Amino acid sequence: IGLSGKSFIPLLSSFACAVPGIMGTRVIENRRDRLVTILIAPLMTCSARLPVYFLLIAAFIPATSLVAWRLGPISWSLTLQHVTLLGLYVLGVVTAILAALAMKRTILPGETPPFVLELPSYKFPDVRVVLHRMWERAWAFICRAGTLIFAVSILVWAAAYFPHDAAQVEAPFAQRRAELAAAIEQTEQMPDSAARTEELVALSDQSERLENEVAGAYLRQSLLGRVGRWMEPLFKPLGWDWRIGCGVLASFPAREVVVGTLGVIYNMGDDDESAGLRDSLREATWDGTDRRVFTIPVALSIMVFFALCAQCISTLAIIRRETNSWRWPIFSFTYMTVLAYVGALLTYQIGRLF
Repeated sequence: IGLSGKSFIPLLSSFACAVPGIMGTRVIENRRDRLVTILIAPLMTCSARLPVYFLLIAAFIPATSLVAWRLGPISWSLTLQHVTLLGLYVLGVVTAILAALAMKRTILPGETPPFVLELPSYKFPDVRVVLHRMWERAWAFICRAGTLIFAVSILVWAAAYFPHDAAQVEAPFAQRRAELAAAIEQTEQMPDSAARTEELVALSDQSERLENEVAGAYLRQSLLGRVGRWMEPLFKPLGWDWRIGCGVLASFPAREVVVGTLGVIYNMGDDDESAGLRDSLREATWDGTDRRVFTIPVALSIMVFFALCAQCISTLAIIRRETNSWRWPIFSFTYMTVLAYVGALLTYQIGRLF
């Protein structure tokens, strides 16, 4: 693909997180090769994507066994869920290869330099030196990239919080809250017994569900919720409604945020391990209709979008730091977002034909 062997380790590191992978490109002397490596590193499937994949694969991809193997007491099977997860990893790698080929032939052309690596005399590192270097790098990241991450996080939080009209949002829930509070108070005055304990647990569950509904109502009337409704025509070709759009918009600072955001929107709280959230996603319908929002093509389109999109402000901030320019993080965000949208569009439109 036109890169030297020195690009391999940074790209391999990016499967855990793109930030150290991009920082690792400093060993690449050729400027063009280094830029290409930096720009394709975020396409490697990092660990932040996995909560999204696990939630949607568990909820919508059937665990159909494709290949079964057994040796004595040990058994193993390859299921459709395994193939889907593997396919997302392969998608990121193949897209990175194609993107690198395109960049090396267009915006960053150049000959591939010979890969000559002189192996040093390997020694066990000094602990003090390692700790000092760790502190230097961590502090540099906090000072340079951390300020941008903090600023964007505040903006997204504000969009999901304001205008926070408590009078308007909580009015429909006031009576239910009062009834629950009265029921809990009455139950607490009962003699201690197993029935009393069971009743208190049931009332506590009802109270938690009610608070989740209130949190969902706040998010739906927030600036983020309004923007999601306004942008719904842009999301519809992907099979998404405004609620999925809100989750995706909220996840641009960090991909894994989408799971908690969907939990709040669907009144399930922010527990990404909740089986109730998976059930809510399966049962969700388009506003005013009985048509399901989440289907297999929709779930696949969301996962493809997350596999290709630059939803990580930390990565963009470190690209800015390593290149000393805003041009390359803006370019990275733009080309990956376009790729993600087109990929999700094709996935949904082709998937709905079957």
